[in-house]
Amino acid sequence: MKILVTGAGGQIGTDLLPMLLSRGHDVAVYDLAPRPDWCPAGVEWMRGDISVSAEVFDAVKSAAPDRIFHLAAILSAAGEAVPHRTWHVNLDGTRYVLEAARLFEVQQVFYTSTIAVFGPGLEPPVGDDVPLHPTTMYGVTKVAGELLGEYYESVFGLDFRGVRFPGLINAGIPGGGTSDYALYMFVDGMRDGAYEAFCTPESRIPFMYMPDALRAMIELSEAPKEALTRSIYNIAAMSPTAQEIADAVRERVPGVNLTFKSDPKRQAILDSWPAVLDDSNARRDWGWKHEFDLAAMSDDIVPKIRELIESQGQAEGAHV
Repeated sequence: MKILVTGAGGQIGTDLLPMLLSRGHDVAVYDLAPRPDWCPAGVEWMRGDISVSAEVFDAVKSAAPDRIFHLAAILSAAGEAVPHRTWHVNLDGTRYVLEAARLFEVQQVFYTSTIAVFGPGLEPPVGDDVPLHPTTMYGVTKVAGELLGEYYESVFGLDFRGVRFPGLINAGIPGGGTSDYALYMFVDGMRDGAYEAFCTPESRIPFMYMPDALRAMIELSEAPKEALTRSIYNIAAMSPTAQEIADAVRERVPGVNLTFKSDPKRQAILDSWPAVLDDSNARRDWGWKHEFDLAAMSDDIVPKIRELIESQGQAEGAHV
């Protein structure tokens, strides 16, 4: 199968591309950034701006994919700094991808949504069908993207499906999301020996380890259409407090100094998100089940981050 991935230079794409190749797919990328060193051989890398319609149309026409994984987006914290640009990238970009899929007969568009679509005051666990009142431009654009995709499905018959991701944690460098305090505890804690989180110890939001997130994308994208009762699904894994994450890091990184100093703007975003998600629809319709809880994730990620830090140190030393 030919697959086009937009925004593959980000947190998810780094791990998704090799996974798609391992499954025998022919993979192309459309991204604003130049081809990175980590990009696997055999991946076609096309540069372009997701907010420019002509460039998106040309890329989809050239790649002629059977399926598009649409990852390109500006995340929550970065999005609040440039809300106008966030609208163009996240919403106009999604509109162009959907229209290109319609014009060039792409079989499926897979959309990555987020817990940022929810607003404050929802009693946990929060299900799929609750009022959506996001408090960030990121959340606003993701709600609109969900609705736009469902429109293309109902009017044009496009197979549109996707997941609402919780905060994602992977063995990499944080990418600008409000949930990044969790990954910084591991990365800065191991690299610098200390990290001051921008939230309170009691802050609690849903999280997921990247291997589970990637598997969820693949499993939903490959699920029989007749088994699905909706287009967009909540998926969940764990909901630790920031203090519980810090304790997990301390248990595996002796001597690390992890402290808390809440930033009012980021704290307000965190407080607007659900503490726990109800993903029973995903578990019923396509058999979703997470594999990693906080302990299992921590055991797996610490050696990977240590290896990443060591490789970065060696690369910097080679350029001195």
